[in-house]
Amino acid sequence: MAGPLSGFTVVDLTRVLSGPYCTMVLADLGARVIKVEQPGKGDDTRHWGPPFLGKESAYFLSINRNKESVTVDFKPAEGRDVLERLIAKADVFVENFRPGTIDRAGFGWEAVHQRHPRLVYASISGYGQSGPRSDEAGYDAVMQAEGGLMSVTGDPDRPGYRLGVAITDMVAGLYCAQGITAALLARERSGQGQRVDIGMLDTTAALLTYQAANWFATGKIPPRQGNRHATIAPYETFTTSDGEIVIAVGNDATWQKFCPAIGVPELAADSRFTTNKDRMEHYDAMPAPIHRAFRSKTNAEWVKILNDAGVANGEVRDIGQMLNDPQLAAREMVQTLMHPTVGATRVIGAPIKFSENKATVRTPPPILGQHTDAVLSEIGYDSTAIAALRQKKVV
Repeated sequence: MAGPLSGFTVVDLTRVLSGPYCTMVLADLGARVIKVEQPGKGDDTRHWGPPFLGKESAYFLSINRNKESVTVDFKPAEGRDVLERLIAKADVFVENFRPGTIDRAGFGWEAVHQRHPRLVYASISGYGQSGPRSDEAGYDAVMQAEGGLMSVTGDPDRPGYRLGVAITDMVAGLYCAQGITAALLARERSGQGQRVDIGMLDTTAALLTYQAANWFATGKIPPRQGNRHATIAPYETFTTSDGEIVIAVGNDATWQKFCPAIGVPELAADSRFTTNKDRMEHYDAMPAPIHRAFRSKTNAEWVKILNDAGVANGEVRDIGQMLNDPQLAAREMVQTLMHPTVGATRVIGAPIKFSENKATVRTPPPILGQHTDAVLSEIGYDSTAIAALRQKKVV
């Protein structure tokens, strides 16, 4: 069955991660995504590595499935004509240039909206399209720092860490995909397209949730707490005899099950730890016997004990262990695609599951310019015209 966005066409001028992640989500949901890339060079991530599979960057392969690649240099007039024709047949236009860049090429929001009022126009940038910092560049590491994430990530007595994935890029992409789908729904009612303006600093701020709420409530800067939770205890990592395990005691009823399960029932009876508020206030007196208990058994033994007791837990696993989990296989979250030059390559599946429509992984990430001739033929260029554009290095 076709995906929920089947029938919608997206012209994608994004590169690196935030924009490609957004358009990959749209493509998984059934939209046709035409990725416009610079002739001879393409998306920057095509060159990021190692590792490479053949000549293809593993990084690029991870976020560009289900897309078509068309190479266009839209600086010359002929290239602008190609892009204009693509946009004329599209429902959505997505770009993640620094504010003002795309305007100078004649494809800024105001100009495009005037020519194509039904088009949904989405922009991702570091700081958004307005405000005193709007012209600054945005990169994930910078946003993790500027957005406060690094200040609450890491050990209390060491400098802050960035997360091991580019979380601020990806959350900006996710918010952009959500904004685009909402704008398409609004267009069905109004007949008008609109701009979706995503600033990475904004979406990073949105991630702060309870950490921001704690500051609003107290005015105190939330400290780095390692693997502890800011407002729940115990909710952290413990070392076992052969690894590490994370325990999430999310309420007082679970605490009463947790303590006898790990062999320290006296903690459940201790009035200092009766409620979560108590446990947070007397935290320093609580973890030592828990740490001793966990060192007495293996990860596997503790997982069984805690699952039987109804206490949420999870082993600290590496990427290989995680991707070999049979749960992921059952959910079709690791899939194999046949790439035209690499051959069989594995990718992460689509995480959104529908009861009726289906999000799908259909085609491999494209090689650079793979679909140029076919797409240009669709928008009115014959073989002679395409050859002329190639001769001029426009495509």
